[in-house]
Amino acid sequence: HVGRDGKEHYYSSKPPLFITMLAAEYYVIKSVFGINFEEHAFAVARLMLWLTNIPAMLVLLVLIVRFAEDYGESDFGRIFVVGSACSATFLTTFTISLNNHLPAAVSVIVCIYCLLQIWQQDEVHWLYYSLAGASAAFAAANELPALSFLALVGAGLLWLSPRKTLIAFAPAVLLVAAAFFLTNYIAHDSLRPPYAHRSPGDNWYDYPGSYWISAKQGVDKGEPSRLVYGFHVLIGHHGIFSLTPIWLLSLLGIGSWTIQREDLFKRAVAIGTLVLMLVCLIFYIALRPEQDRNYGGVTSGFRWMFWFIPLWLVTMIPAADWISENTRRRSFALILLGMSILSAQFAAGNPWSHPWIYQLQQYVGSLNH
Repeated sequence: HVGRDGKEHYYSSKPPLFITMLAAEYYVIKSVFGINFEEHAFAVARLMLWLTNIPAMLVLLVLIVRFAEDYGESDFGRIFVVGSACSATFLTTFTISLNNHLPAAVSVIVCIYCLLQIWQQDEVHWLYYSLAGASAAFAAANELPALSFLALVGAGLLWLSPRKTLIAFAPAVLLVAAAFFLTNYIAHDSLRPPYAHRSPGDNWYDYPGSYWISAKQGVDKGEPSRLVYGFHVLIGHHGIFSLTPIWLLSLLGIGSWTIQREDLFKRAVAIGTLVLMLVCLIFYIALRPEQDRNYGGVTSGFRWMFWFIPLWLVTMIPAADWISENTRRRSFALILLGMSILSAQFAAGNPWSHPWIYQLQQYVGSLNH
């Protein structure tokens, strides 16, 4: 689209807040170490990965360990959940790439941890409300559908403590929102993100030689059938449950926590996770036009749901305890874990590649022809 100089330029469609934070990190690296992208591209990129993604994954894993220790009732179950977090999800796969999915997922687990502290403590420090607001808002700033998560968390805290929510939670949300819109305006001279500029007469994806208008290939063409798309999103070649079948245990755990009444926090997390899943799946499968039904493009999994991974890991805990009770259940769970590790590690060299099921399907199809 047209920039401030009156000329058309190519822009990233990613929300610019996190990118701006990475630019600040790069400025520090350049100033301290005297290296830049022009002359030391690989050194700078790897250093930024270490400084950004490794601490983010460490935060996520430490908090998952905390949840497993607090809510797990068996050693096998705790080890299974933490082992899944370490090596069986696509967050591990995407750790080798600077992307918006990992910070969104980390923000979600930080927010859930803050909610746990708010629920368990009689005299809650206001910092937990502020951190919950900032983390939930930052998740939405990186994954726009996570606005549903932000809205649900805000509604829950407003019911629990209106005063602290309005005084501590809301200002933190507004601060992140202001940063989101400010960086978007600086980048694009528009408060609306690039995704919102797709209408006739204001379509930033429509330009001479645009790949998105006339040259789309493979999954980028979009799936005409919503039924087929839903199948592959759930249990097909980009399937949430076919590529990472350990999430079947999370469904079992959601059911377990939903019906128990002793701990309202567990029940709230389970019901909230289920509601958010249904909302997002309906949004992606039933409400998106054909051009957007592309499985997230060329990528190793259905990346638009990656921010759910911390929620699925937490809700897996009761199911992991249940499977620990006998050998057959443990054996079945380990098979699911092995299949999930296969999917996560298959694309470990390049997360921006098709899943193994999709590639296998393509290979078998070429043999038939």
